[in-house]
Amino acid sequence: MIKKLQNTKIEVSKKIHAVFQASYTVAAKILKAIDSPSLSSPLKNYKESKTDFLGFIKNKELAGVIEIKHANDHTRIASLVIKPDCFRQGIASQLIGFVFNTTYDSGIFIVETGLINGPANGLYKKFGFIEVSQWDTEFGIRNIRLKRN
Repeated sequence: MIKKLQNTKIEVSKKIHAVFQASYTVAAKILKAIDSPSLSSPLKNYKESKTDFLGFIKNKELAGVIEIKHANDHTRIASLVIKPDCFRQGIASQLIGFVFNTTYDSGIFIVETGLINGPANGLYKKFGFIEVSQWDTEFGIRNIRLKRN
């Protein structure tokens, strides 16, 4: 089941934070990131965020989260994280599909990820995203921006 999460509630923001931390720990290894700003993001950032968090609930637990920033002319997937013990179960695909088909009617979708994050890049390309740019971050990670019209 997918539902909008009330991140302003402390217990919900704690669950969101936990999924982010677990998922970003794996992503940091894939990206060979020594200092990942995503891993140092405090709980307060999730609780006070004005973005939308949609959660995938599996066996009454939060298994995945997609964070959305919606603007008039586009929708940005700010984050997509899955608990490591739930990887490769189609949860990320269901969250993306939910955003495309039921939640946001944007004509343009944008997402950014690490260039060498093969699982993420493959997932986004499966949904019709195409590369529009690359750049190096201040943390030594090569990133890629993808877009879907």
